[in-house]
Amino acid sequence: FALLIPIPVHAEQSGPIQVPGGEYHAVTPPNWNRTSPLPVVIFFHGYGQTGEVVATNERLTRPFGANGVLLIAPTGLNKSWGHVGSPRRMRDENAFIDAVLADVTAHFPIDETRIWASGFSQGGSMAWDAACYRGDRFDAIFPVAGAFWRPHPSTCTSGPVNLFHTHGTGDTVVPMTGRPIREVFHQGDVQKGMALWREMDGCKDQPDRVETIDDLRCETWNTCSSGKELKLCLHPGGHMIPDGLIDMAVTWANELRRP
Repeated sequence: FALLIPIPVHAEQSGPIQVPGGEYHAVTPPNWNRTSPLPVVIFFHGYGQTGEVVATNERLTRPFGANGVLLIAPTGLNKSWGHVGSPRRMRDENAFIDAVLADVTAHFPIDETRIWASGFSQGGSMAWDAACYRGDRFDAIFPVAGAFWRPHPSTCTSGPVNLFHTHGTGDTVVPMTGRPIREVFHQGDVQKGMALWREMDGCKDQPDRVETIDDLRCETWNTCSSGKELKLCLHPGGHMIPDGLIDMAVTWANELRRP
């Protein structure tokens, strides 16, 4: 993340908030009236980070806040996530997600039609796992620079999902085709993962639309038999969240609700 000069904001950050299995931080959007229902995003941090890092990073809090989104930043045990294939499987992450969602909905007025998941790097991989095993809890998932780890799932128990994945073709930390970790664990292949999502969503092999938006080349599948939508946007850069991506992803997630 690039460093930004801090500016005054009126968002309110609280945490750590304890739930069974762990904790999370919450950041409400600026000028929220404390009563209107909020769209919410569960954002999973990258390896070696914490929920507090996400909750205090203006490159995340500013765009989510400007779009009126409640940002929920859970913390992985020992700053890592226990998704399938991870070197650290110390917690039932599906149960933890359930606990976080239960606590959030109990303490904030939530727009039940706009509950989203996202994440960066290993947090992106955690978001893919959440899509696969808790996808029925989320209306949209938009991970960045992290996908399934091996062994790739052959099916996803949650069924079809709306998913928008972004990745850099020059990423060497989490390459598009994955890489071995300590010769024992292995990051997965993004395109192989997208093929599974097309199968789960009932999409054809070729995208329905291809467009270029700044440095992003985006493929969209929006005629899937499930009624869900897939989107894959690639850029030539490395391990990063492209400028403007959060706004783009939130706009996409909001437009899914249109008839």
